[in-house]
This record gives sequence, C-alpha cells and structure tokens, in this order.
Amino acid sequence: MAELGGEVARPKLAVSLNASTDEQRCELMPITRKYPLADLIKACRAYPLRPWERLTFEYVLLKGVNDSDADARRVVRLLAHLNCKVNLIALNPGPGIAYETPEPERVASFQTILRKSMPCFLRKPRGRDIFAACGQLKRISH
Repeated sequence: MAELGGEVARPKLAVSLNASTDEQRCELMPITRKYPLADLIKACRAYPLRPWERLTFEYVLLKGVNDSDADARRVVRLLAHLNCKVNLIALNPGPGIAYETPEPERVASFQTILRKSMPCFLRKPRGRDIFAACGQLKRISH
C-alpha cells in the first residue's frame, strides 16, 4: 500500500445501497437477503474511519422503483449519524435491462432531499453509447 504523509493509504469503502427497504433491496440485489439493512448499517457504524474519511454509499435510481421522495427520506433516516456521502447514479439503460431511467426532475428532487442531511453527488453517465456505462456491462455470448 502507498504511504500518504507517513500514513498507509487504504482502500475506501463504497457500499451499494440502491434501496431504502429490505424488500426493495432483496428484489434488486438478491444476495442481500443474507444481509438486512439493519445489519449493514450496524457494520458501517462500526467501521473505523479516520477523521477525514467518509463512507460512500452508491445508489442507482430506477424510475418508479426506488426514486420517490419517500425513498429519499428513508435513505436519510438509514444513514443518519454516519459520516458518509452518497453517489447517486441515474440508471444507464441498455439491452436486457428491465428498468428505466428516472426523469431529471425526479433525480433532482431525490438529491435535494439527501443534500439537506449529507453530501450527495450525482454521477455523470459515461459510456452509454457503447453500452459500457455503470450497470450495463454484461457477458456477451458468441
């Protein structure tokens, strides 16, 4: 590991949240059935952070699925008292993806609610034109 000012640099923790309830999260990411949100948040609270570090939560917004103002308010409650930031990613549509991208106004409303309580950034999509954006990469069979 590289050193920064005498300290060893370490990987930054980024958590794929993507939902504000266990039911939503299990539907979107079945592996999470083993890890309820309460356990995830408890583990995040116990994660040792240095004073300048934050946990990063990634949240992919899916039109009509996890992008409501109520979802945003639940995310705020989930992440309360954590030193964190949230990266919002509007879904990158592509072949075989059953979900749609929320309207820009919906994304902005979600971000506004989160920003009242924590740093929240909107990730700019790149690679959509070649179906290589976040969430689009998939195995191509020959």
